[in-house]
Amino acid sequence: IRHDKTIRDALRFRSKAARFIRDHLADQHGFEEFETPMLFKSTPEGAREFLVPTRDPGMAYALPQSPQQYKQILMASGIPRYMQIARCFRDEDLRADRQPEFTQVDLEMAFASGEDVMRTIEDTVKALWEALLDVKNLPTAFPRMTYEDAMSKYGSDKPDIRLGSEIRRIEYMLPQDLIMKLGPHTDPYVDVMKIPISEDAGETRKFITEFMDSPEAQPFIQNPDGQPGIFPFDTRRPLQGLQPFGFEAAEQVEEMLDLEDGDLVILQARPRGPFTGGSTPLGNLRLALHRAAVKQNLLPKPTGFEFLWITDFPLFTPSSDSDAEPGQGGTAGLSSTHHPFTAPKTPADVDCLLTDPRAAKADHYDLVLNGVELGGGSRRIHSAAMQEYIMRNILQMSPARIEDFAHLLEVLRAGCPPHAGIALGFDRLVAVMLGRESVRDVIAFPKSGRKGEDLLVGSPTQMTGDQLRTYHLRLEE
Repeated sequence: IRHDKTIRDALRFRSKAARFIRDHLADQHGFEEFETPMLFKSTPEGAREFLVPTRDPGMAYALPQSPQQYKQILMASGIPRYMQIARCFRDEDLRADRQPEFTQVDLEMAFASGEDVMRTIEDTVKALWEALLDVKNLPTAFPRMTYEDAMSKYGSDKPDIRLGSEIRRIEYMLPQDLIMKLGPHTDPYVDVMKIPISEDAGETRKFITEFMDSPEAQPFIQNPDGQPGIFPFDTRRPLQGLQPFGFEAAEQVEEMLDLEDGDLVILQARPRGPFTGGSTPLGNLRLALHRAAVKQNLLPKPTGFEFLWITDFPLFTPSSDSDAEPGQGGTAGLSSTHHPFTAPKTPADVDCLLTDPRAAKADHYDLVLNGVELGGGSRRIHSAAMQEYIMRNILQMSPARIEDFAHLLEVLRAGCPPHAGIALGFDRLVAVMLGRESVRDVIAFPKSGRKGEDLLVGSPTQMTGDQLRTYHLRLEE
């Protein structure tokens, strides 16, 4: 910090942003700030927790993944509008946009819908951008896109729409022999996209050859659904370089994608079925190729701020076997896509809880900016009966796990108004505003390495024998 003015400037900018958000939400929207406890209890919200042992044998607190349950309790306690710039903790592997401890702008509104929350956030974000960045041309209302459209058009639930290169399905156009060469599936969906790398097909061919020989290409080469089919469009070659498509399909694809010399045409097969998760292999390849082309000055670096709401997520997702995402620990093979307190979107989605839970849509919304998820929120379940039904009958959580939420269920039974809220990742928000690649660049003392170490002070540290005895712990090999 002492030797790098850009870090000091970023930290000062962060301070101004926090102060502005607090004042704007209070003065313009009537929010009040309440602090919620840092020493919470272990509840299966979705991520892995940090436990804090006590001197009482076998007893431990958990650091909060978010203030979610406390703020819902506040809604039932006569607090109409809550906000907090909250510290949160999740025991996750580090990435450029993740830290084990992080800050979020947390808010909740009683007698409100998701629409009310989205309008509040749009107003706050536009005011923040104007005050700190002098950006005055943001749209009155941010565009919206469903999860299904985002995944099908961009292969991501947080698409950077500045890049273009929309994805389309074309298996109905392609000859069967080409489809069979794309992967192991006998009747797959096949997606296509184009990336205008260069006006020179030779330069495009050189670029893609180098990329596919690089380590960045390994995940796409090893994709169990098959490698991508890659075709530089070249008018000097037979069928413009699309010979495997056959005459009719080549002509249709050329017209559909409006192809020109040097464009890169990419095919990818995937199994039939609904989208799950946050991205597809082709969506990831779209981003990787754009990054590589920008790095080689073949494409300009994208500029501007393109906000987008992603809506209509599935309420439930097939459970992951990953230890990093333990979900809610139920036995149904399903996890709540976001957390188990999210309400179904419509009465028809409520009906799906009884007939086909996988088809139910959530009243959830993510705010995305330039391919970064700034935050997400939802309308919450305010009925104890529905909340318990989802935990017990749909997620099939054990009685012991449901008992972990007894405090929340009791509050809901006592009466709770309809309410909705959101949490914005404050570290990510500041990093995007300043154009920084990593949240570490806007945090005073970030954690580093795979284990989340603070290299300055040398934490975490090995527990001593006395500490282990004090907290009634022992180490196992």
